[in-house]
Amino acid sequence: MFLDFDGTLAPIAARPQDVRVPPWVLPTLEALAARLQGALAIVSGRPIEQIDAFLAPLRLAAAGAHGAEYRDPSGRLSQQRADPPRAVVECARLLAASHAGLLLEPKPSGLSLHYRARPELEATCRAALVAALAPADALRWEWLHGHFVFELKQRSVSKGVAVATLLAQPTFSGRQPVFVGDDVTDEDGIHAVQAAGGFGVRVGAGSTQARYRLADPEAVGRWLRAAVHPAAEHEPRDSRI
Repeated sequence: MFLDFDGTLAPIAARPQDVRVPPWVLPTLEALAARLQGALAIVSGRPIEQIDAFLAPLRLAAAGAHGAEYRDPSGRLSQQRADPPRAVVECARLLAASHAGLLLEPKPSGLSLHYRARPELEATCRAALVAALAPADALRWEWLHGHFVFELKQRSVSKGVAVATLLAQPTFSGRQPVFVGDDVTDEDGIHAVQAAGGFGVRVGAGSTQARYRLADPEAVGRWLRAAVHPAAEHEPRDSRI
């Protein structure tokens, strides 16, 4: 089981640091990890350090920063660090400094520019950021457009690559993989599990290759709790896509 964090386990907040983890998340993940003998990982655009802080005291297998770092079930951390192009960093800083409500979030091997508080600036941000990424740098870096956020990441890393790496671990191998995520940034992970004989679950609206859909993090919680405690929950109302 591979689970995204923001928008999947916890509702998205106006600022990343303002996210509140619902009460069901920790006990359910702890029980699910035990039921799956450790074959549970959080796969997020956030750094693993932030994931651990939100889910403390749990320390699950994880992939962070869109796959630029991952931790296997034994706790071993691997990273593929790289400094983003200076021109892109300066462009993002200038945008955030010039427009109140924009939030620049530096990440390991990348960055995110959030415009949730200023949705009318989407076109302005896109044009400036795309122009700042020189053709030579675009061979190595790419922009992802998520829910009110532009995210810069290395082309060589993705949630799909991270999932494939974890699937090669003994703890995860030989099982039917499932990926649950809410954003376009999760589609690589969904593709990876479906290519390996599993299935994806899209949370919320939007185009997806996932075979199933759940409405929101609350529905994810009902589904996971029903999996851990079948007698205590009703069947979730999933829909095949």
